[in-house]
Amino acid sequence: MTTPIPTGIKLHRASRMLELEYADGNRYQLPAEYLRVLSPSAEVRGHGRPVLQTGKMNVGLVGVEPAGNYALKLTFDDGHDSGLYSWDYLYRLATHREMLWQDYLEQLNNAGASRDPDVSAVKLFF
Repeated sequence: MTTPIPTGIKLHRASRMLELEYADGNRYQLPAEYLRVLSPSAEVRGHGRPVLQTGKMNVGLVGVEPAGNYALKLTFDDGHDSGLYSWDYLYRLATHREMLWQDYLEQLNNAGASRDPDVSAVKLFF
């Protein structure tokens, strides 16, 4: 089966959402924070050792551009712009959003980390 390619892509800056529309009529709205913390970049994926992204609750998308005929390059307002989101990966993010988001929230919780950029975990050693 071939991965669907979006027939419509809209950046909603005010709501910090990327909207993907497909030929079958399905539309998905993906929050910038979700896209940022699950970036396919080496910075996030960590060359096989993923780096948990924290403090990205307020991140926004400032740019969306095609990368050839196979992906989108997303630019975030925190300066991150190195991940290429293939059509396969975007479709997976769209169709598995709840599961992937819950996995991310569990990882944050297990690490004692936060989505809020103004909150950081501090370990005290006595």
